[in-house]
Amino acid sequence: MTINCKGKLIDLSTSHVMGILNVTPDSFYDGGQFNTEKNILNQVEKMLEEGATFIDVGAYSSRPNAEHISEEEEQNRILPILSLILKEYPETLISIDTFRSNVAKQCIENGAALINDISAGNLDKNMFKTIAELKVPYVMMHMKGTPQTMKDLTDYDNLTHDILFYFSEKIAEARSLGIIDLIVDPGFGFAKTLEQNYELLGKLELFNMLELPILVGLSRKSMIYKTLENDAQLALNGTTVLNTVALQKGASILRVHDVKEAMECIKLVKKL
Repeated sequence: MTINCKGKLIDLSTSHVMGILNVTPDSFYDGGQFNTEKNILNQVEKMLEEGATFIDVGAYSSRPNAEHISEEEEQNRILPILSLILKEYPETLISIDTFRSNVAKQCIENGAALINDISAGNLDKNMFKTIAELKVPYVMMHMKGTPQTMKDLTDYDNLTHDILFYFSEKIAEARSLGIIDLIVDPGFGFAKTLEQNYELLGKLELFNMLELPILVGLSRKSMIYKTLENDAQLALNGTTVLNTVALQKGASILRVHDVKEAMECIKLVKKL
């Protein structure tokens, strides 16, 4: 399985790491931490040196009950960061974490390589059309509702079956528009209870039937620290354990805050 990022073919039959760079003031783990050019560039350099293939830049916090911000504010946050990173590290493959088609378009036109959409087009009816026109890889995540409402939308007839059906419909729609490079993300923590997150991880191998790369975002999430009765700051070891499980079940991309440890997971699991 390969995806084309700015003319470079990335082979996802071998697992890769996507490093998280939140430029929001209210992200659940690192909110407000990367608020200067120096801090941003230092973090990007660190993640690239540790082995990240992609840097995922987000300017809209998608944690439960996150504050809603305007499209203009999201653009004003993210475009200068995109320019800053590419000026210093021009070969960086930057993923843009957005559900807004206009933000996606602006970022791709300014050098980003792929789009990571938590809503799989549900929050912007123009997203699929925009991705088709831009001809860039597209990560489709499963979520119900919005970040502000998702915690109350956790009813499913059959969790895994429902999410697989959701993706089958989304994939068919995307293919009909000519979108080639698709990646699926089951959406751990999005419109799912703690127990449902573990059920989903336990059946992650079933998503291989979609015959698409699988992105897994488990890094320091509440499903880890609530189970361990600690907090996000102390959830790195738990993240490593669950990332290992995800890799054994077929994950192609690990989206993480801690790149070095995720790369070690990939190296050790590959040795098996």
